[in-house]
Amino acid sequence: MSTAVTNRYEFVLYFDVTNGNPNGDPDAGNMPRLDPETNQGLVSDVALKRKVRNYVALASDNRIYMTEGSTLNLLHKEAWAAVMPEVTKAEDLKKLPKDEAKARELTAWMCANFWDVRTFGAVMSTGVNAGQVRGPVQFSFARSVEPILPLEISITRMAATTEKDAEDKGGRTMGRKHIVPYGLYRAHGYVSAPLASHPAKGTGFSEDDLELLWQALGNMFDHDRSAARGEMASRKLILFRHQSALGNAQAQSLFDRVKTHRVHQGSAQEIGSPATDNWPPARKWEDYAVTIDREGVPEGMEIIER
Repeated sequence: MSTAVTNRYEFVLYFDVTNGNPNGDPDAGNMPRLDPETNQGLVSDVALKRKVRNYVALASDNRIYMTEGSTLNLLHKEAWAAVMPEVTKAEDLKKLPKDEAKARELTAWMCANFWDVRTFGAVMSTGVNAGQVRGPVQFSFARSVEPILPLEISITRMAATTEKDAEDKGGRTMGRKHIVPYGLYRAHGYVSAPLASHPAKGTGFSEDDLELLWQALGNMFDHDRSAARGEMASRKLILFRHQSALGNAQAQSLFDRVKTHRVHQGSAQEIGSPATDNWPPARKWEDYAVTIDREGVPEGMEIIER
């Protein structure tokens, strides 16, 4: 494995959806998530991490801790068996060892063996206690750059579920699905070098892990196709690389350098500008332009487009 990350990063990810539901809300009939005050669409950080995990599992030999159908306590027992095989009683597994070095060794084993633990962190005290890890990589909620208008579409199914349905409805049943005709979303992310490389608190998140993360952000939607999500694609990834571990500039000042503009018939205007009031709604990536202000970039900063 390569060395642990020693540079702080922030990043901006743009992705879009066409005729799909990027992140349904189960408490609202699986409608696309919305900010009710602005009608901007939302995609949770958890949903983005799920897609990253799925890509990493497909594209590499790394083990993933938080997978569908996994039993977390069995994974924690693996760590105990590797670090302290002499401890077998269920009661003894509920608490971390009093020896701090052994306790750290347990969490270090989990970090070394599970990509998403050393990346996103995990609370691993679910009955069998393997500690708690704060991950160096964190995402914000993604938010659409403009308000979206979700549609509820009626669909029919020609096959009946039960004999009674077949008799009463002739086999045809009705259903509904929710879609966003088009939405461009923007998410922010953070990579903390101290949480990756600190001798006592670091997870060991490495340069190879970081490169895999960038690959996942660029390709994760290509392996997440479904009828519900329509067409989703990563469109632009902008990295802010700090020369130091603690950083050379405030994250928000870097994010403010990235602007999104509407484009129509060769004219580009800021989002929300009165000039765009009579423009047709955006329906493709080419209806937007992303600009990066590179003037006066703080010393020790590098801006990378992927």
